[in-house]
Amino acid sequence: MPANQPKQFYRGGEAIAALRGGTSGDFGPEDWVASTTTLYGRSDAGLTTLPNGMLLRDAVKADPTGWLGEEHAAKFGGDTALLVKLLDAGQRLPVHCHPSNAFAASHLNCRHGKTEAWIVVGTTGPDPTVYIGFRDDVPAATVAEWVANQNTRAMLDALNPVCVRPGDTVFVPAGVPHAIGEGVFIVELQQPTDFSVTLEWEGFLANADIGHLGLGYDVALDCVDRQGWSGKLEELVRQTSEKWAPSVDLLGPDANPFFQADRLHVEGSFALEPSFAVLVVLEGSGKLGELEVHKGSTVVVPHAAGELGLSGDLVAIRCRPPVLSDVEDVTP
Repeated sequence: MPANQPKQFYRGGEAIAALRGGTSGDFGPEDWVASTTTLYGRSDAGLTTLPNGMLLRDAVKADPTGWLGEEHAAKFGGDTALLVKLLDAGQRLPVHCHPSNAFAASHLNCRHGKTEAWIVVGTTGPDPTVYIGFRDDVPAATVAEWVANQNTRAMLDALNPVCVRPGDTVFVPAGVPHAIGEGVFIVELQQPTDFSVTLEWEGFLANADIGHLGLGYDVALDCVDRQGWSGKLEELVRQTSEKWAPSVDLLGPDANPFFQADRLHVEGSFALEPSFAVLVVLEGSGKLGELEVHKGSTVVVPHAAGELGLSGDLVAIRCRPPVLSDVEDVTP
């Protein structure tokens, strides 16, 4: 699939261009891969178009069993339950968080919130850093005051800074406040929405109204996880670069209700079991079935393709929907 980079409010995109062999614009920091999701408030921006000219969203809805498998289709219909992005932060992103399934169902008429995970595949600069979760418990009134006064320094200082390198993964449960620092390049898995509650909107968004999803901050801030994470960051951050096997699980069981990701190291051939999947090739070249792939290739695989052989000499990230037995049903 070609790059799919809807315009964003922040800078970036050079690392995406370097991986994929294309050109970069100042505000193309996200490549939405195999996307059936639109930007918040937009009707079509962000959607992936297949080589035959059909929107992936429409193709999946027309044949959910073929694309997603019988069990997934029985639970989600024509909903992939997954969005994959390449994200290259050309500047620090604002402090923000995302609603949970329950909050989204109650306030946004959607079964999905936005739990996400980051797989760090590249960094630049002397101190590539992400910020994840409050260090200590923070009262609701304090968060509301920071947002009302746009106290950027207080918000950023309250978060846990984590210096990252390729191979690190960060699991970001819904509600946990976070920011990605300049120079961090990730493959991001997330639930298929574009819901963000932007605590630090000044200097990033046109106005505060965009930052609270139309709910008002008095309601939107109820989704913020205000607990302290400083003593349990190991629940969120993992280092996987030293792990080398044909398939390396990158996120662990906590992510299973939302998505799955593994890093594939292929030297010869590797059999992929039937599944809807999104592949991002990071290094090398080879074939997926009869399809030639190489560094920078992004591929969407329908369940109906059956067992496929991935052959050659390459490294790829495979992203898949949630483990169905772990999914909690939440009805809007």
